Amino acid sequence: MMELSVLLERLKMDHLLTQLDGVCAQAAKGDLDYQGFLAQALEAEWRGRQQRGIESRLRLARFPWIKTLDQFDFEFQPSLDRKVVRELAGVTFVERAENVVLLGPPGVGKTHLAIALGIKAVEASCSVLFLTFESLMGRLVRARHENRLERTLQQLAYPRLLILDELGYLPLTREEASLFFRLLVRRYERGSLMVTSNKSFADWGEVFNDHVLATAILDRLLHHATTLNIKGESYRLREKKKAGLLGRRSVTAAEEVTTDAST
Repeated sequence: MMELSVLLERLKMDHLLTQLDGVCAQAAKGDLDYQGFLAQALEAEWRGRQQRGIESRLRLARFPWIKTLDQFDFEFQPSLDRKVVRELAGVTFVERAENVVLLGPPGVGKTHLAIALGIKAVEASCSVLFLTFESLMGRLVRARHENRLERTLQQLAYPRLLILDELGYLPLTREEASLFFRLLVRRYERGSLMVTSNKSFADWGEVFNDHVLATAILDRLLHHATTLNIKGESYRLREKKKAGLLGRRSVTAAEEVTTDAST
């Protein structure tokens, strides 16, 4: 008869193999029957695989940092509907290939929320990719010039949730707007998009340098979408005011540097 450790190794049950002594000790303390011990042992393996999967998907998601919903200060942003955020945290919007748009001035927590919801999707076994809008455009333009646009569009269509941060901070050329439209069409009703922007929808015509194309983009993006409009003050300005760095000068969130990591 093979030794248990050899069997576990051949079955690729690595997590149970490393925790076997602890599982056996817990089973002995709990006076478990055979089925109870087997269930506990398999649960240890399953939890280990689940955690390994989460860690792998987090690496592939390329989040610039880790932010969670528990770290978000909802009291500071009373305009934000917590019920809607809780529903989004259930990640059913990804299952239905629906979109999420986060609007608001710099510093109100759009990127924080996007990352936090992205992490929820990762924990729900969904593939996620995070890109700034600038890096997305650079990737698409390079791919077009190098005759590999189709392959790049296919790669960007793969993640079940694609998070695009900071739409509107830089104006787009007609070529860039056209490329984004092609990506949007590729993912339409097949995968979820989450977009953060400091521009209202009325300003997207200027952002995309083409009002007709902007209308077509909004039509597809918002067809199956939840929009969160955050109207609060910048978190960064609040901290500066607390520290007395702003004095009595009136400063709005729009004056804040948009590249700060807390956007």
